[in-house]
Amino acid sequence: MLARVSRWLPIIIFVSAIPAFVAQTEYANREFRSISDRAPSSRMTNYIESLLTGERTIKEIKLFELGEMLLHRYKSLREQFTEEDKENASRSTRSGLGWGMLSTLSYYGCYVWTIERMLSGVITLGDMTMLLAVIRQTQTSVQTLLENLKRVYESNIYLDNLTKFLKLEPALIQPEDGLAAPTKILKGIEFRNVSFGYPGSDQYVLRNIDLHIKPGEHLALVGVNGAGKTTLIKLLTRLYDPTEGQILLDGIDLRDYDPKSLSQTYSVLFQDFVRYQFTAQENIGFGNLDSLHDMERIEKAAALGGAAPIIENFPKGFDTMLGRYWEGGKELSGGQWQRIALSRAFMRPASVMVLDEPTSALDAQAESEIFQRFDTLLEDSIAIIISHRFSTVRMADRIVVLSRGEIIEIGSHSELLELNGTYEKLFHLQAKGYQ
Repeated sequence: MLARVSRWLPIIIFVSAIPAFVAQTEYANREFRSISDRAPSSRMTNYIESLLTGERTIKEIKLFELGEMLLHRYKSLREQFTEEDKENASRSTRSGLGWGMLSTLSYYGCYVWTIERMLSGVITLGDMTMLLAVIRQTQTSVQTLLENLKRVYESNIYLDNLTKFLKLEPALIQPEDGLAAPTKILKGIEFRNVSFGYPGSDQYVLRNIDLHIKPGEHLALVGVNGAGKTTLIKLLTRLYDPTEGQILLDGIDLRDYDPKSLSQTYSVLFQDFVRYQFTAQENIGFGNLDSLHDMERIEKAAALGGAAPIIENFPKGFDTMLGRYWEGGKELSGGQWQRIALSRAFMRPASVMVLDEPTSALDAQAESEIFQRFDTLLEDSIAIIISHRFSTVRMADRIVVLSRGEIIEIGSHSELLELNGTYEKLFHLQAKGYQ
């Protein structure tokens, strides 16, 4: 309709709205780049916030008087973010006002031109009224169209990150028709010339590991920090695949098993276990979700892990919330949390029990009580224990000594003492502390 009056009218209305659209999309680009560039700094502020407010960190923060320093660093980063946002918003506002003014002037210029045409007698008063309404309608439609295009453009910028993330392939190879892991291990677990280096690193953490763990055998891993003990467990539980070599379960490579079925084979207590801010029942029941509401099983696991006496003293028993994250939560000592985690490990009827420093936070009496039950509890299961306490280690059938990612000694407690090697030195070094 506008083109019938003048072919320039729709062109002017449309073109005058484009600069504001370009300015808005440029602002969206700057905002996206700003958010992407400061992602590491943003994570740093979140980390500092957790340090300043976390139950596990506040004692050391106060003791070493780190609060003011950390708070200053937090404020500096936040102020930097605010300045960046203010600058982007200011530039967007100035640009929007300038180009918006151009669009408005163009719009009213069309108005003036139409009125002038009516005063000159080229069009009637009715034509002018209709044209003014159409000009207004056209401008609104164009602005709405470009605003929607801008929103689509903004969404697409962030959507690119999502699509890139969704296209990421799992680092671990998932077999299409994975085998079901055995419910009872008959041949054992075998490491065949296994070497491993973490992704992004050119250094090997484990080198040429050859080890056969027999069914029902209790094995202990010994070595100084950084020797590769926990890494070996991560490979066994297939949190990572070996860089070189194979790990076999009953003669079949772990990579050929269905991952979900394989995970049911293991029950693991890591040294850095999670302290769930949930009820005592859930903290223990998480070890086997299928039995999360099976109180008989949960109570049995609590007894096995030594958590039962602790929970009995709680006002709400197994319904007591643990930790201080929620109001009314019950905070535990390090040793008490470890008993809860140990009980969680006993929830799963696994063929392989892995315990990484399972009693490091327990007193000597509690440790003795728990390990007196271990032989009975793990009679038919493979048990792998990592510990720096030789009172614990000597109970194993065999002891593997690791150094710099390699197995340097292997044998029973008495056999290793007779070797007069690394184990014998570590044992007597620790024994001196009790003399």
